[in-house]
This record gives sequence, C-alpha cells and structure tokens, in this order.
Amino acid sequence: MAAEETSATLRQRNAKAPMSQAEEDASPASNEEHIDSAGGLIQWRRHMEDVKAELLEQIQGQLSDLLEKVISESVQSYSQHSKPPANSNETEATSRKQRLSSEQGKVFLERRSLLDELFEIDHIRTIYHIFIAMLCVFIISTVAVDFIDQGRLVLEFDLLFYAFGRFSTAVFAWLCMCSYTLVVPYKALCLWGGHYHSVRFQGGFTFVVGSLVLACQACVLGVYPIYVVVRYKLPPASSFIVILEQIRFMMKSYSFIRENVPKIMKAKLNQGEAAKLPEFSSYLYFLFCPTLIYRDAYPRNPCIRWKYVALNFAQILGCLFYGYFILVRLCIPVFTNMSKEPFSTKTMVLTLFHATLPGTFVLLLCFFAFLHCWLNAFAEMLRFADRMFYKDWWNSTSFANYYRTWNVVVHDWLYSYAYKDFLWLCGGRFRGAAMLLVFITSAVVHEYVLTLCLGYFYPVMFCLFAICGGVFNFALNDKRKGAVWNVLMWTCLFIGQGIQMCLYCQEWYAQIHCPAKEKGFWEFITPRSWSCRL
Repeated sequence: MAAEETSATLRQRNAKAPMSQAEEDASPASNEEHIDSAGGLIQWRRHMEDVKAELLEQIQGQLSDLLEKVISESVQSYSQHSKPPANSNETEATSRKQRLSSEQGKVFLERRSLLDELFEIDHIRTIYHIFIAMLCVFIISTVAVDFIDQGRLVLEFDLLFYAFGRFSTAVFAWLCMCSYTLVVPYKALCLWGGHYHSVRFQGGFTFVVGSLVLACQACVLGVYPIYVVVRYKLPPASSFIVILEQIRFMMKSYSFIRENVPKIMKAKLNQGEAAKLPEFSSYLYFLFCPTLIYRDAYPRNPCIRWKYVALNFAQILGCLFYGYFILVRLCIPVFTNMSKEPFSTKTMVLTLFHATLPGTFVLLLCFFAFLHCWLNAFAEMLRFADRMFYKDWWNSTSFANYYRTWNVVVHDWLYSYAYKDFLWLCGGRFRGAAMLLVFITSAVVHEYVLTLCLGYFYPVMFCLFAICGGVFNFALNDKRKGAVWNVLMWTCLFIGQGIQMCLYCQEWYAQIHCPAKEKGFWEFITPRSWSCRL
C-alpha cells in the first residue's frame, strides 16, 4: 500500500511540473503588463489630483468673491435700515455710488477666439470652405465676363487702387497721431501725478493740466484728422484708416487717464513718498494691444505662432478681394445708371431687396476681417492672451444681446466709461437713460465715420442705429428666447443691411452724376439722390 501511494504521489507531481514551468515562463510578461498598468493608473491618479486641486482653487476663489459681495451688500442694507428715514434717498444714492465705484471692471483671462474653436469642428469648417468656394465663383464669373466683353482676361482691380489712393498721406497722418498719443498723455499724467500730492491747490492744478491736455487732444486728435481727410480728399479706404485710428487713439488715451487718475488721487502717501506711476512700457504695450481698457498687465501667451499671424493677414487680403468682387459683380452694375431712370416705388423696393445679399456679405466680411483676423493677428504678435473680441452674436434672440456680443472690445469701453460713469453720476438710477445715451453716442460716432469717409451726409446709419436699433433693443430684450426670435433678428439684420447698401450706393452715384452747384451747409446735408434725375 505504501509503495502504491508513493508512486501515485510521484505521478501527480510529474503532471503538475509542466504547468508550473509554463506559469514561470509566462510570469515576466504578466509582471511587465501589471507594472505598466499600475504606472498608468498612478499617472492618471496624479493628473486627476491636479485637476481636483485646480478646480477647488477656482471654486474657492469664486466662493470667496461671492461671500465678500454678499457680506458687503448685507452691511449696506443693514446700514440703510438702521439710519433715519429722513435721509433715506440720500443714503440710497450714496450706496448706489459706492456699489458702482467698488464694482470690479473688465477682467482679462486667457481664452481663444470663438471662431478658432469652432473651426476645429469639421462641420463648421465646411461653412468656411463654402465661402471660399463662393469667392472662387466670383473670380471665375468676373474673368468670364471680361473675356466675353473684351476678348481678353482683365483683372485690373482699379476699384481697390482707387479706394486706397493717397495712402502715403494717410500713413503720415497716422504717424503724427501715434507720436502725439505716445508722448503727450503719458507725460501729462506723470507731470500731474508727480506733483498732485505736493501742491497746495490740488483742484486748480488738476483743472489747468486737464484743460491743457483737453486742448491738445482737440487739436491733434480732433481737428487734424478731419483736416487731412477733407483737405486732401482722401478716398474711402484711406479715410477709414485715418478716422478709425483717430477714434482708437482717443478711446485709448481716455482709458489710460481714466484708469490711473483715481488711483493717484486715492493713494495714501507718507512724508516724502512719491506716487506710483504707470510704466511707459505698459502704456506702449496698451497702445497696440487689441483692447480699449487699460491695465498695468495682461495675460500673455508664452510664444508667437508666426504661421497663425501670416494666415490671418492672408485672410484679411482675401476679404479685401471678396469685397471687391461683391461690389463689382452685385452693386456697381445695379446702381451706376439708377439715377438716369425715372423713380418708381417698384424699382426702389426691388433694388432694396437686391442689395440685401451684398449688404449682408459686406457685414460678415467686415466682422471676419477686422474683429477676428486683424485683432487676432495683433494679439498673436503681442502674445495677448485674451482673445474674446466677440461672442456668439449669431445666436442672439434679441437686439440687446446682439449689440453686447457683436463687438466686445468697443462694448467694454462704452459699458465702463459711458454707461457705468453715467449711472455713478446719477446715483445708480436712470438705467434706461444710460442705455439710451450709449446708443445715441454709438450711432453718432458711426455716422461721423461714414460721413467723413464717404464724403457726404446721409444719416441712414444713424436712423437705423439710434431709432430702429433703440426701439428693437427695448422691445426685443433678453426675455425673448427661442428660434423664432433668432430668425426675426436675422431678418431685421438682412433688411437693415439692404437699406444701407441701397441708399448709400444711390447717394454715391447721385453725388457723381449731379454735383453740387454751390458749396454750403444746406447743400452738404441735403441728400442728392432725392432730386438727381438725368
């Protein structure tokens, strides 16, 4: 029996031996796989811990700001209720002013432009390709028509050469305005800030320096650009360069002074201590970075993508040619001889709706060329990280939201220095009046630009912007939601662009066919297209 048990045990051991040997052979591979998976889990865990820490830090900062705001509001409300009711109106106005003055202004963050993010989606990029294909169709049709009419290929681009005529004069005017803005506002602020706390009559000193700066601003940034445009009769594109840069320099210099003067006035200095003044490098960077709100520092990107810069400038050039072909193929053939035909309501209505397509094209081209390509190109060259120059205005269901999201750069300036300052002066009341003031100011500036650049006064833009836009802003407010309101917004936008394109083109050719016999105020403000019939 013992011998049989011993032999059975040996047989079992021999049967298990191959299996154990195979397991030993396979163990290194399994160990390596186990080590790799364990390392990946450790790395993933560390990544998630970093994300967790970052999220907690952001949430903690937001909660801290929210709690501070709640505490300040509760203290203000308590102080209002604890004071006698006789001075309740004065107290309420004072609290509103304190709230407006303590409210944090524009906050700059590192973020990309919305179209850059959307173009990473294939479906959205296909829409971009469709617009390029339409440009190719415009080019082919222009070449075909020239070949049929003249028997040869003609691509002269005479309209572009005319629009940018006297370009050297525009560049010289820009250099003068830039040099002035670079030196005078900064030196004036340093002079005033360096002596403000040491002079005896601070109010009189501030009035004298402010009056001198205001006079210089009026002469160099006010009268001089208008003189250049009118005296040398600059064509439209060159006029746009001078006038838009005039407005940009005025807005930037105002923001620089407006942001720094309160800091210097509120600074508490010890005996013999000098006021902290902004550095010239910060001011120089601000003059060329794509924002109108001054800060001592902005978020910056680590490097410059020169291919991205070249792509944006190439797209700007493409938009110029796009606009050229739109005018040549869709506008000039329609409006050239319109003054020679008898006026009829049917012709006017048909022409208006015919101008809707080119007007909308011009609107989209201006948006893409300037608000996206131009601003992103300079932001990339200056490593400016906050690229939110616009928001998703195309999704707007109200004109109030459209005006806020179409041009964020200008909206921030108007909100900070027109809307909020007006509310501060009024004690936080009359918000409707403040909004109306912003609308009228923006409409006047738009009409001022078009009047000087086109060479005639025809307040179509002002009427559509200030009157119709103001009514739509209050009527179609943010309470309107849904796809129907977005369709209504786009319909009104199409019709408005058609009206502008139609009336401005008619007036342009009426000025050519029926020039003014006398130069006077009434001749200038009376539209020539109302009476020009050949």
